[in-house]
Amino acid sequence: MECQRDLFSLPDGQHYLNCAYMSPLLKTVETAGINGLRRKAVPAEIGTADFFDPVEELRQSFARLIHTSPERIALIPAVSYGMGIATYNIPLRPDQNVVIPGEEFPSNVYPWLEQCKRTRATLHRVDRPREAYTQGTVWNARFLEAIDTNTAVVALSSVHWTDGTLFDLEQIGQRVREVGALFIVDGTQSVGALPFDFERVQPDLLVCAGYKWLLGPYQYSFAAVGDRLLEGEPFEHNWINRKNSKNFSALINYQSEYQPGARRFDTGEHSNLIMVPMLLAALKQIGEWGVSNIQTYCTRLSKELGQVLDGTPYTVAPPHECAAHLFGVRIADAEQIPAILEALRQRDVYVSQRGSSIRVSPHVYNTEEDILALAEALRAVIR
Repeated sequence: MECQRDLFSLPDGQHYLNCAYMSPLLKTVETAGINGLRRKAVPAEIGTADFFDPVEELRQSFARLIHTSPERIALIPAVSYGMGIATYNIPLRPDQNVVIPGEEFPSNVYPWLEQCKRTRATLHRVDRPREAYTQGTVWNARFLEAIDTNTAVVALSSVHWTDGTLFDLEQIGQRVREVGALFIVDGTQSVGALPFDFERVQPDLLVCAGYKWLLGPYQYSFAAVGDRLLEGEPFEHNWINRKNSKNFSALINYQSEYQPGARRFDTGEHSNLIMVPMLLAALKQIGEWGVSNIQTYCTRLSKELGQVLDGTPYTVAPPHECAAHLFGVRIADAEQIPAILEALRQRDVYVSQRGSSIRVSPHVYNTEEDILALAEALRAVIR
């Protein structure tokens, strides 16, 4: 796969290595959004089918991406909404625990903190190990050890959002099922750039924001629901997720039944005439590239950075410990990182600090030149 920068509107000379923060938009996605805005300007031309057909196509596109049925896909506004589906449908007892990784993204922490506070269950955080070279291996082992017969829920990101540490989702999922717990995965920082197979991982719920590796707009996300939650109760009750909602003339014939499958969890006003076409265009392009090809492309870039930083005060985790599209660069004195990032911005190099890591997240619009610009800027700061 070759660089795809010409498909984006990134400024010349800008080294944007920060897709984990927010992706740039493909030109086709920009066009889809503008066309959607123009459609909304003439509402007389918007028919009943426009509320349903495009979102069903979107449901199918995301289902293909993660290898599952469209019947499992719900359309939601944010990861926190998806976690709300989980906490609303998973009762906890005081003798039970919820296992999450340390330094987890807040949207996968606060819901469980509140749930544990209400039920007096225990929130068990498995902290990041101190081991540097084998951190991912050790972290996975300790995470598995933390899951016991009192565990009710295991909730984690597919890769750690601060530095791309890989979690063995299949092995963790198997352990979760052995103890009879439920398995909740936040795929925001991997789905679209790292292959994900829903049927192999078997989560009870996968949530994924659309504005990062799915290359879509802000405030549109997905939930993929496993069998044990598929007949759960939505915590939001709106008109469109009820049976026969396509018949506008009969909406006052109130229904107790929901639309089939995970549609019961669809958020209200999900038939967004601007964002739905944007996400459809983005998922179409990702499908044409192939997720495995995206990861392979990023592997070349991340490998090169590790090589050029060899012998400097910076360390990069080995490839088997972290994802290629999202990884951390560390330095012994993490308090230097804000000044380092400011110096990088002065050189038009964009990355993030998350936790004690300089988070680097390339995509197919990046080149070896971007990686070399980052490396040179990092070296210059130290000099």
